[in-house]
Amino acid sequence: MKQELNTMPFTDDPTAEERKKDHIELAFKSQIGLDRLDKRFAYEPLFAAHPVKGTPYGSIPFFGKTMQAPVWVSSMTGGTKMANTINHNLAKVCGEFGMGMGLGSCRGLLYSDEYLKDFAVRPLIGDDLPLYANLGIAQLEQLIEQNELYRITQLLDKLAADGLIIHINPFQEWMQPEGDQYKKPALETIITILEKMDIKIIVKEVGQGMGYKSLKALLQLPLAAVDFAASGGTNFSMVELLRSDETKQAAYNNLAHVGHSADEMVDLCNQIKAELGNKVLCQQLIISGGVQDFLDGYYLIEKANFAAIYGQASGFLKYAQGDYETLYQHVERQIEGLKLAKAFLTVK
Repeated sequence: MKQELNTMPFTDDPTAEERKKDHIELAFKSQIGLDRLDKRFAYEPLFAAHPVKGTPYGSIPFFGKTMQAPVWVSSMTGGTKMANTINHNLAKVCGEFGMGMGLGSCRGLLYSDEYLKDFAVRPLIGDDLPLYANLGIAQLEQLIEQNELYRITQLLDKLAADGLIIHINPFQEWMQPEGDQYKKPALETIITILEKMDIKIIVKEVGQGMGYKSLKALLQLPLAAVDFAASGGTNFSMVELLRSDETKQAAYNNLAHVGHSADEMVDLCNQIKAELGNKVLCQQLIISGGVQDFLDGYYLIEKANFAAIYGQASGFLKYAQGDYETLYQHVERQIEGLKLAKAFLTVK
């Protein structure tokens, strides 16, 4: 019997011979130099089994809702012809994997339901996951002036949204050829909304992040979350600048290069929490901006001394414009990667 087994070494593994051939052919191509090692993590291969494929990452509370993955689909697109396909694909994949979602700018829905079908995605994401509408500070300032805050309530009702994302974008508005100008500091407008309305609010930037003083002010407010939208990802000041004339581009190009990375902002938030203690009322972070994949996201949420999830925009947008199966496979790999990281990696 022993002799018989030795004459058929690959009986129990029909792919072994081809695999070993691949190993020989790829051995030299697969060497990774020490200068290319990811030094953010300690790799600990002894203490966990492989995660089971197809299972959730784990239950994650988010301001009254429960997510099944620490991933937020960040606000991306408003009134465009592609908005319907993008929003519906994203909401469907969020529902399947238990992720949260912020809609793109809902400004057009304040006064008309013409494009409501493009944003009405609650049936796809389901009732148990967070879905937030999105308006800019300039629009809120106008609604306060005109005594029309009821329009926000109407907006949230018709979208069945859990709350409102307020995006702060003074540089973007300045660069945008059609941009609005702030009449008051953004913080005043946010506080007014909190005082006058009983709604959940997330505050975010639009691609350049925020510094110490701004984060300190926001973390002391009763917000659902602060969304970084840090430098390193899509920069909407630069987007608008590229839409402008050449003289404006020459004058303001350097402003678009000012900002804060997600890594820096995590450090700032940790510092503020250590300084302020129980004065920190906002305990949830959405860490976004330059998060390229699950490994970036895992590192940042593990580093944060807050309840934290990570957000991506362009990473999802790339796959959300066409075939749903392609988007599904992309998200599936990201979630499986997160589970692997959770099992075998610790942040140094």
